[in-house]
Amino acid sequence: MKTIGIGIIGAGRIGRLHAENLIRMKGVRVVAISDLFPEPAQEWAASIGIPQVSGDYRELLQNEAVDAILICSPTGTHVDIITEAAQAGKAIFCEKPVSLELERTFTAIEAAEKAGVPLQIGFNRRFDPNFRKVKDYIEQGRIGDIHSVKITSRDPNPPSPDYVKSSGGLFLDMAIHDFDMARYLSGSEITEVYAVGGVLIDPAIGEMGDIDSAMISLKFKNGAFGSIDNSRKACYGYDQRVEVFGAGGCLTADNDFSNNVRLFDGSGIHSEKPKYFFLERYSASYVQEIDDFLAAVRGEREVPVQGRDGLQAELAARAARISLLEGRPVKISEVENAIKEAAAQ
Repeated sequence: MKTIGIGIIGAGRIGRLHAENLIRMKGVRVVAISDLFPEPAQEWAASIGIPQVSGDYRELLQNEAVDAILICSPTGTHVDIITEAAQAGKAIFCEKPVSLELERTFTAIEAAEKAGVPLQIGFNRRFDPNFRKVKDYIEQGRIGDIHSVKITSRDPNPPSPDYVKSSGGLFLDMAIHDFDMARYLSGSEITEVYAVGGVLIDPAIGEMGDIDSAMISLKFKNGAFGSIDNSRKACYGYDQRVEVFGAGGCLTADNDFSNNVRLFDGSGIHSEKPKYFFLERYSASYVQEIDDFLAAVRGEREVPVQGRDGLQAELAARAARISLLEGRPVKISEVENAIKEAAAQ
């Protein structure tokens, strides 16, 4: 079996996480990593056996030893890198979202499809063992036809105002995972979005033009309904739960805890808080998503989360933003048609 050469673009938190997972996998080698500020990454890269650190990602695209690229750089760079990596014939894994502009997301996806290279989007929550088990049971018909999907997604603490300013906002930065999870679990496309939200936690977020709390209602093509509950601050930890209700039963997946011991005493019932941080909560899913990506690079399967999946989540995020601003339900087709009209002009 040929060893797959990997180039990682972006040596920040998520790029380093993927690199440290990859070096423990068989049949793969991290050839190089690039970052706009390469010097801080030099010592870390050397310590885990990455031989090359570059300040120019194009050096990775030109490197014949690199078979696949992981894009872990800021969102504003994604479209150009996807396009250039596709033209270079590299398989591509890109962190979400593809872009903050739907029109540019179309451009990137079309570039990958035209070049015939795999493009996987980093919706890692699909690979969480418990969420995957829920999906398996649904596909086995254990609860019959789906009637509703409920997703709770709450962060332990709000991001900084500087992060909010460049993130694309709650719907595109945070809820985008939940839009993808809703599609994944329902097995159907979202057709309509209605969102309400406000600033209940940090006034600085409101000053950036964003919200920190939201409730989102969904309609699906298969007739099912959905709801997403988002908050930027849950004082008890990282709150990540799903429920899928069907004609034949109900499936739930609860939070992860550092241990599942509960103490019963005269003052009540006590347990640990949920795991606090997303890197801890989803540590297994980050490994699995890359393992599945490598299988696609080897030609053993298609990528499990394709570019078009990223596009559909972004369409739902755009619809949610319009809904919030205009106080009405918004159909996904309305957002798609507006983009097509803009492209035609």
